[in-house]
Amino acid sequence: MKPFRLLSSVLLGKRLKGWKRVLFLLVSWIPLSLMAFVVLCNVLVVWSTHSFIARDVDSARANEVALILGTSKKISPDQGNRHFENRIRRAGQLYRAEKVKHLLVSGDNGSRYYNEPNDMRDALEDLGVPRSQITRDFAGFRTLDSMVRAHEIFQLEAFTVVSDGFHLPRAIFIGRHFGLDVVGVASEPVPIRQALKTHVRECLARVKAVLDVYVLDTVPRYGGKPEPIMVSR
Repeated sequence: MKPFRLLSSVLLGKRLKGWKRVLFLLVSWIPLSLMAFVVLCNVLVVWSTHSFIARDVDSARANEVALILGTSKKISPDQGNRHFENRIRRAGQLYRAEKVKHLLVSGDNGSRYYNEPNDMRDALEDLGVPRSQITRDFAGFRTLDSMVRAHEIFQLEAFTVVSDGFHLPRAIFIGRHFGLDVVGVASEPVPIRQALKTHVRECLARVKAVLDVYVLDTVPRYGGKPEPIMVSR
């Protein structure tokens, strides 16, 4: 009952003395403030980008280039990653519907045994996309890196981003902060029971994105010389 009496004394305006008051304020308000900040960041990212995200190919805006954000091809040696498969499928649909002419695949190239851009290129080729219409970015280690490098390295000003629906708000938020005319097309959703941890991580990643662009001035891990994408089709 002591914690309840302590809370009651504060709510009723009774004074706490010394360290008890300080401890109560720390224990009560710091976690609440952090939670409020997390919620605020998520609302900002989602609310400011929802009008730029399409949920199907028919309603997607046409652009010359689509950026496909990378993820691992498998979640275990014997199990494919549905996030990867759905993103690739959506990119192939956009290409076949002539909503885009060229595909930029951006992801982690952390080792000789793990190469997201190569995996994405190979999967897109299996769907009938010509290799000549696919450009790889091997330094897309984070969403911010992929978005900024699409502009600084591959010289894109306006493009479509393909990823999961819960991931797109962060990508579009970053791109539009840097003045890019970007829109998103969501891949087919993975059932929440299979992606709950990913959704939770994304809530925290949105907080990091807000800090990156407004406080930390985060830049991509790797730069490089411009390599403009020459669209031909």
